[in-house]
Amino acid sequence: MKSAARIEAFLEMMSAERGAAENTLAGYRRDLEDAAETIAGNLADASSDAIRTYLDGMAARGFAPTSQARKLSALRQFFKFLYAEGLRGDDPTGTLDSPKKGRPLPKVMSEAETGRLLDRAAREAADPEQADRLAALRLHALVEVLYATGLRVSELVGLPVTVAQRDDRFFMVRGKGNKERMVPLSAKARAAMRAWLAARAAVPAFAESPFLFPAASDSGHLARQVFARDLKGLAARTGIASANLSPHVLRHAFASHLLQNGADLRAVQQLLGHADISTTQIYTHVLEERLVKLVTEHHPLAD
Repeated sequence: MKSAARIEAFLEMMSAERGAAENTLAGYRRDLEDAAETIAGNLADASSDAIRTYLDGMAARGFAPTSQARKLSALRQFFKFLYAEGLRGDDPTGTLDSPKKGRPLPKVMSEAETGRLLDRAAREAADPEQADRLAALRLHALVEVLYATGLRVSELVGLPVTVAQRDDRFFMVRGKGNKERMVPLSAKARAAMRAWLAARAAVPAFAESPFLFPAASDSGHLARQVFARDLKGLAARTGIASANLSPHVLRHAFASHLLQNGADLRAVQQLLGHADISTTQIYTHVLEERLVKLVTEHHPLAD
């Protein structure tokens, strides 16, 4: 049986047994036919070396690691099928490593942009003529707390109301894996939370809620999507490209600005709630920039 027939048999199995969608089947077909045309001989008989050479050739032609990984995934499914059907005695993709995708650097706001965003939120919250002052007070509290603490958006919208009632400089947050960590709270964040707490108390539907940011939702608290939408609106009113801003970008700004101003990577790891330092090391580009600047400005032979 030639490659074309075995590809057809594989696609029939994916459709009948796994219910693969038409787009999925079309993608598998394109990837497998491309491999069959490029790899010398019958694709179904290809060796690990031949497949590795094919993937390396894609990299040399400038294909992204994601494209290479997708094609390798299609080949793995194909050869797994051949092995299961007894059409081949081994799986040549079993020893192949997936291409390294590389982690993209996080989008980060500058300190100046962040300052403008927070100032705008504060002005809107303080404006007695604001059309929806309750929403403005809530948004101000959200952005101040997020930038002060670097919380995950899910942690932020689910904060208990007791965080604001204690008026402490630190509070405990329960994060991923049900782990607790202590995070600092700036004076501005505490003030914004107090203002929101006073406004919140005047809303009967909110007054008895255990959440700092209650809402009429299944969870009982503000939805992360609503906060993300409101944050984009604030960015647009501030003159910042809203497409580049999300709650996660503010979390990145918190971490990057700390490192830019001398914070230790381990301390930032603890504040962000990363279980592994390798997750925090995505910010090492900030440290590298700081070290280059340090040497350039202070080394006697830097010129």
